[in-house]
Amino acid sequence: MLEAVAKGDAIVTPKLDRMFRSAADALATLEAAKDRHVELHMLDLGGDVTGNGIGKLTFTILSAVAENKRDRIRERIRDVKRHLANQGVYGGGKRPFGYDIVEKRLIANKDEQVILAKMRERRAAGDAYAKIGAMVAKDAKTVMRILARSPAGELSGPSSGLDAPGRHPSPCASGAR
Repeated sequence: MLEAVAKGDAIVTPKLDRMFRSAADALATLEAAKDRHVELHMLDLGGDVTGNGIGKLTFTILSAVAENKRDRIRERIRDVKRHLANQGVYGGGKRPFGYDIVEKRLIANKDEQVILAKMRERRAAGDAYAKIGAMVAKDAKTVMRILARSPAGELSGPSSGLDAPGRHPSPCASGAR
């Protein structure tokens, strides 16, 4: 954004926490704006923050507070998703192959589970995705995606990524998505 502004321009934003990803990003942008002689106006901070030392101090402190607030919100969302996954509530998104969504819960689809087991078996035997796809009337990329997203073996267990039979994998089971 700073490449698009010239000396004497002003960047105006309504809220500090909407403008920057982190306190470090905010401070780097503030310094770059000062170096280019561009004003940075934060309406929630009362105006230009590039001016004096007190403005920079306030900006620095509030940037850190905003970053902490975003981190706390991210943690709460992650905790709620984990809790819902542990309760067996489907968190949304595209329905995973091998499951149906019934009353916001993933329930194993027996017909698709049979196909999924066959796909796993053929892949373990060394068959190419295209060959497996021809057997189940799906293209190779779809077979690859289905096998990558579905846990191997049983519907539950420590290495499967599922919390219990018929439950959706926890968003945190495989790390950040």
